[in-house]
This record gives sequence, structure tokens and C-alpha cells, in this order.
Amino acid sequence: MHDFLFKKGELYCEDVPIRAIAQKVGTPFYVYSHHTIVDHFTKIQKAFAQIDPIICFAMKSNSNLAVLKTLVDLGAGFDIVSVGELKKALLVKADPKKIVFASVGKTEEEIATAMKAGILFFNVESLPELAEINRIAKRLRKKPKVAIRVNPDVSAVTHEKITTGTLRKKFGIDLKTTRGIFKNRRKYPNLEFSGLHIHIGSQIVTKEPFINAIQKLIEFIERLRHDGTQLEYLDIGGGLGIIYKDEKPQTAQDFANAVLPYLEKAGLKVVLEPGRFIVGNAGIFVTRVLYLKDNGLKKFLIVDGGMNDLIRPALYDAYHEIVPVKETKALRKKMDVVGPICESGDFFAHDRELPVLKKGDLLAIMSAGAYGYVMSSNYNIRGRVPEIFVKGNQFEISKPRESFKDLIRGERIPTFLN
Repeated sequence: MHDFLFKKGELYCEDVPIRAIAQKVGTPFYVYSHHTIVDHFTKIQKAFAQIDPIICFAMKSNSNLAVLKTLVDLGAGFDIVSVGELKKALLVKADPKKIVFASVGKTEEEIATAMKAGILFFNVESLPELAEINRIAKRLRKKPKVAIRVNPDVSAVTHEKITTGTLRKKFGIDLKTTRGIFKNRRKYPNLEFSGLHIHIGSQIVTKEPFINAIQKLIEFIERLRHDGTQLEYLDIGGGLGIIYKDEKPQTAQDFANAVLPYLEKAGLKVVLEPGRFIVGNAGIFVTRVLYLKDNGLKKFLIVDGGMNDLIRPALYDAYHEIVPVKETKALRKKMDVVGPICESGDFFAHDRELPVLKKGDLLAIMSAGAYGYVMSSNYNIRGRVPEIFVKGNQFEISKPRESFKDLIRGERIPTFLN
């Protein structure tokens, strides 16, 4: 479900016509729906209400301040992977005791800053990291909570670049090593071992990989209890898929129905880390047609947005539905939708059947609310696009378009070249 719908032949975000936003801010741009974000978050809340989990939104999927503030107001915490994300979480007044910190490469500065902020726990990804957190905790005279990120060696049916739960990937610690950590936890006197964490991948549309991973973890928890280890938290990560094309992902309630029996058996406080599920279909990317090019072999619809703005198609061969902002009965033909970047990988679609549009027409690239703006860059010295936030019939620029001055801020020619 989302709030990007056609009314009288024109695409709207809630009660705001996309065309009106384009007239005010120019193109390209991202736009997010407040109502969709609220709806998707509350679906997870209701589905898991009987165990009252801590829902930590995966900020890596979308770190727009308006999005984050909306979620904090609903009671969300955050799954973070950098000190920048921590600072954004604190800026929107997130409860530090609802913040969990993942990442395989936490720096000393990041660990110390998070420790001082009093986050809920660190999701630890390796033995050297565990030793580093213990060392920093001793220096700061703190005793932070840690959860071990377990790699359950479970394969998920998703893109190779977004699967994370097998031992061929860099994430987490194998079960045998994890058991050894708990048996030898006295080696880390400055840490409180409080939980286990798994995250097996992203855009997973079936329940089976989650059930396999959670079952493995429940069995492992029983072995830890036999060893005398008592835990407080079970963080099952995120990864719920959404509809981009013809996927039939499980609903929040379907997912809850499948995993709740196992989670209740574990008897631990549950942490969830949804990201894409909440914001994926809550945002779109809007771009304008520049040219229609026909080289005799193929047709190319050239638009003003590029792979630097939305890299998912180039990086993951990801499919995004593309629709004209104004419905048209123009003849439909197969074409590639491409941008102005000097790369063959700069495309949004290959051989997509679309109406033959003209210069100035607007296109909406759907389901772009997750891993869109957050993965954008300044490649080809292009300013990042604005982000627009809509609530009802109101919209505001929540992040303005970058100017050339923004792009060269802090840059200088060395004095020895003058």
C-alpha cells in the first residue's frame, strides 16, 4: 500500500500533485509520503504487539530528517551503522536506549561516541571488534551492553549483493566461535553480554529463510543456556521485501504469524530492524524527459536524473516501475530509460515499454524511498537532488538541492600551485 495514486489522470502524493512540486523545485527530486511511512510502521507495531518489540528503523535505508522525526514520534528507535547516523538519531531526539549499532568496521571514535551516548547495545561482528570495544570501555570506565551478531550460514533468495547471512559474506560470527566467546566472556570484563543478533539479507519476500535462521538461533540459545549463559535480547534484524514489480511479499502480519511462535519460545526481549519495508514504497524519484533518441537499433528516453541520483538499477540490476506523471494515450514503444552520466551503466530501465513522451514530460520512478537518496553521489560534479516531504495537502523541501558552492565547500588549490 502507498499514497502515490492517479487522480483525474495525474499522479499525486497524498493530496499534492507531483506536477506542482516539480514546478516549485525543478527536477529531478525525491518525494516521500508521511502517511505511507506511518501506515507501514504501525502495521509492524500491530503485527508484533503481543511481544512489544523494540522497533529500530534501519537508518541506512533512508536518513532524511523528516522521515526520522516521523518515526521517532511513533516510538521507533534506530539501527545505525555509523557515527553520522548516531548523530542524526540524537538530532531528532531518539531515545538512546532504542539505538543499536551494527557495522563490521566501527572506528574508535564511533565506539566511544556511541558509548558516551548510552545506546542500547553494540551488535558485534568480529573478535577484534569485541576486544576493541572492551578496551575503549575500560578507558571510558563504562560497561556497555553487546550482542553478538551471529552468521547462521542461511541463504536467502535475494540479490547476491544484499544477502548477508552466509559464511561467504563479511558479516557476523559463526556459531562455534560465538559459543566460545560466551564461554570465555570473563576475558572481556568491561562488557555486558546481553544478546544475539542476526540479519540475513534484504528484500526477502518469503518467510522460510527467516524461519530457518531463527530456528537455528533458538537451538543455539538453548545450548548457551545449558552452558550457563543467560541473555536478555534477541535482535532478528530486518530484510522484509516489498513490491517493485511482480513480487508477492509477505505482509507484516504474515511474517509475525510465522515467527512469533519461535520468538515466544526464546523468551527474550525482541528487537526488529525494518528499513525498506517502511520507506521503500513511501518515496518516488521524479525526473524530466530531455530527449528521445533513436539510433536505428534502439530507442533511448534520456532524462535529467542519473545513476548518481538513483544507483539501484546500475548496482543491483534492480527493477523500478516507471510511469508518466500525467497519464497519456500516446503510442507505447520499447525503449531504454537513461540519464546524462558518462557511463553505460547509467540507466533506469532496459527495453521497457513506455508511451512516446516529449521533452519536458515528467516521469516517476516508483518505490524509490529506500536506498535511493542515501546512496546518491556527486559523480560528474552533479549536486544531489532535493528531498520533499508531503503530509496531506502540504509539502516542504526537507533537504534542498545542492549548489556548485556546496560541492566545492572546503576544496582548495594547494598554495604551491599558485
